[in-house]
Amino acid sequence: MAAVTETNPSDWMYVSEGGATIVFSYRGPPHPVFDGTVLRLRKCPIPSSESSKTVTSTLYLDGEEPDDPTIEYQIRCMERLVPPEHLPRLQTVHLDKSWLEQLARIQNDVRPIDRREKDEVDTNRKKGVLATDLVGGDWLAVEIKPKWGFLPSPVHLSEETKALKTQTCRFCMHTHLRVQKGQESFTDYCPLDLFSGDKDRIIKAIRSLWDAWVASNATVNNLKIFARGKFLLPSDAFLMLKNGAADNDLDNIRDAFSNALLRPLLQTPVLKVLSKLQRDLDALDIEGLSQLWKSTTPSSPIGASSWAQQYPEPGISDWVNFLDKYLDPNKPILDHSKPLPEHLQEYIMSYLLSATFKDCSIIVRLDFLEPSKPPTGSVASNSVTVIDLDPKDLKKLKSWEKLDLEIARNYVSAETKKRCLDAWQSPK
Repeated sequence: MAAVTETNPSDWMYVSEGGATIVFSYRGPPHPVFDGTVLRLRKCPIPSSESSKTVTSTLYLDGEEPDDPTIEYQIRCMERLVPPEHLPRLQTVHLDKSWLEQLARIQNDVRPIDRREKDEVDTNRKKGVLATDLVGGDWLAVEIKPKWGFLPSPVHLSEETKALKTQTCRFCMHTHLRVQKGQESFTDYCPLDLFSGDKDRIIKAIRSLWDAWVASNATVNNLKIFARGKFLLPSDAFLMLKNGAADNDLDNIRDAFSNALLRPLLQTPVLKVLSKLQRDLDALDIEGLSQLWKSTTPSSPIGASSWAQQYPEPGISDWVNFLDKYLDPNKPILDHSKPLPEHLQEYIMSYLLSATFKDCSIIVRLDFLEPSKPPTGSVASNSVTVIDLDPKDLKKLKSWEKLDLEIARNYVSAETKKRCLDAWQSPK
């Protein structure tokens, strides 16, 4: 197993971060293990006192720290659902506290301010994840967070929400809520366009993502663009061009970008796979799942802590067992229109897994753009990679139910209600 102490902390460059992890790309001297890789590290909340640090530091004193569950989860679970060529290579790497502390000091200033105020690199970890560097090579890397790719079945929706949720997608309604709460409106992107499989609709989605990227100065997280590992702002758009061409016309670059990105998105099976998994695994909607939960335990709301003993957070073995049943061609067919209490745990895990695919990202690798020359040649089968596939926590169900209702109730007041077309929805 490789150790990061074979490198200098200054050999690593900050790339991005999410709620639980932070990613650095190797930029040091040639190295047989670390060339073309990124280091994915776990984060922890900024402690409020020195005593907090002491508690955290004793976490693994009684035994060896296990490998990051991301690796086992991908191998035993995700590779059964997403073709392995569309997943990054992952391996365990040994960490060192003093090395991590140096890395954190060097890179902290380049992190977003809102992230720095909440959390930091967990310097007490002994193991991290080394993964394929999808953004740092001599190419363009486009990261898209597609979000929800379907409209729900009306079967379990309330009369209050049915007309709304079967006409307007979750993302578009959520965008409206954010605007009503005072956030500036940057986007008219609809995920159902991206997932449609239709050339014109995918182009529309790409251009909507681009326009929001420009209007927000790259702060909207549904689209990120990297050139040779550099996170681009709209002012850097010329860096997408081949041979350093000096073209600052954003419209020209947008057209070239849209045409280049369209080809892999049309040819890859990834979007169709994600849309199908989201839909199949969320057969009840959060409303139906909540109804089933209440029918089982009327006195306890969905996700209540009192249920932790009967329905604890799923572990790897739980996910493997769930997938054994889910992927079994001879499995009994559940009647989703009349879900039974004895299947509650199965429906819970199914919904959590759907949430993973609703919140994941894809990274598309592109050649540098030539606005005067349409892209030609074949698209590599592994040019689209799915990332951010960590399992979701059961404890989030309660807040998801609350947010879902808030989104729908807020959308009632929308002066013009958007109609989103689900290209893969079965006729009712």
